[in-house]
Amino acid sequence: MIHLLLAVIYLSFISLGLPDALLGSAWPSMYIAFGVPISYAGIISMIISAGTIISSLQSDRLTRRFGTGMVTAVSVAMTALALFGFSITNSFPLLCLWAIPYGLGAGSVDASLNNYVALHYASRHMSWLHCMWGLGASVGPYIMGYALTGGKGWHMGYRYIALLQIALTIILFFSLPLWKKRTGTTSETADEKKEKALTLKQIIAIPGAKAILITFFCYCAFEQTAGLWAGSYLVLFRGYTAEAAAEYAALFYIGITVGRAFSGFLTLKFNDVQMIRLGAAIILLGIITLLLPFDGIAAPAGLVLIGLGCAPVYPCIIHSTPVHFGADKSQAVIGVQMAFAYIGSSLTPPLFGLIANYIHIALLPVCLLLLLLLMTVMHELLLRNTKKPAA
Repeated sequence: MIHLLLAVIYLSFISLGLPDALLGSAWPSMYIAFGVPISYAGIISMIISAGTIISSLQSDRLTRRFGTGMVTAVSVAMTALALFGFSITNSFPLLCLWAIPYGLGAGSVDASLNNYVALHYASRHMSWLHCMWGLGASVGPYIMGYALTGGKGWHMGYRYIALLQIALTIILFFSLPLWKKRTGTTSETADEKKEKALTLKQIIAIPGAKAILITFFCYCAFEQTAGLWAGSYLVLFRGYTAEAAAEYAALFYIGITVGRAFSGFLTLKFNDVQMIRLGAAIILLGIITLLLPFDGIAAPAGLVLIGLGCAPVYPCIIHSTPVHFGADKSQAVIGVQMAFAYIGSSLTPPLFGLIANYIHIALLPVCLLLLLLLMTVMHELLLRNTKKPAA
């Protein structure tokens, strides 16, 4: 039964990734259909991000009351409903309304599932599960592309993904007894209800909490900024063609996905702290490679290295959270971590856009280096504040 539940969780992580890149791949067709400026994609994205931040902050309270299984099932159902709403909408204001349950569903399931895996499974599963998220994020645009090239339009692309999410919702509701058995209680929430959910002020006051929140903020800001601006950096500063830059920029995400597959095996030998430090060192090597004044292989190789370095950082930070803060506080801390993650990934890429516009896009590696340094310093401070031995 435990293995069956793990299979359900793996399937859930693939499902988490499926919608993430849909808006970007569909928007060139959507904004024309809605008759709105192309920049309005930012409005949809910000609404989704706001909903995700709010639901992440509420994840501790929801999980203590309903349990991880129920929160996951209901959250995926909300996402499925929102995606189906996208598929039947021909009005931009209605699209904005459907974006609300889209974001609210995504935040709770992300925080709740990540904490559950951190508490109940080995670090290798966290890495492999986030690899599955990358698989879902890669497959989603292909499904949308199939709908667009097949003449079915972006509506059907969203509908295909919505149907997949509905199927997962059904599986999740049928799997609810498995979640109860895994926790070893008659009710999954029996142990979780013993203490009240922590307030945001209480969470931030926990020793080491500020350090881990800034660490997570910096990592997610780093990943999103690198992913969004790598292509433009290659074209505008390194002189690559747009076609070549698009292919090489994808190497960053390929590096993350492949790296997480390998990270799962490395965690058999190294602990979470060692994996995070190894990832940071590889990222640093990638940034240095990206800065090398050589045409051809240097920039693509740098992006691959940066992606490989990023691979273990996100899952290992999450997996180590119960170790640093205790199982009783981990859901609360992870919920706020997720909120900081979405804030970092939402605000930093546009901020670098201003830097690129008013100064120069050549500063991308420098900005990435500053984020990496702050992330590393905060992680070391976390270890000191939580009195964990330096591995």
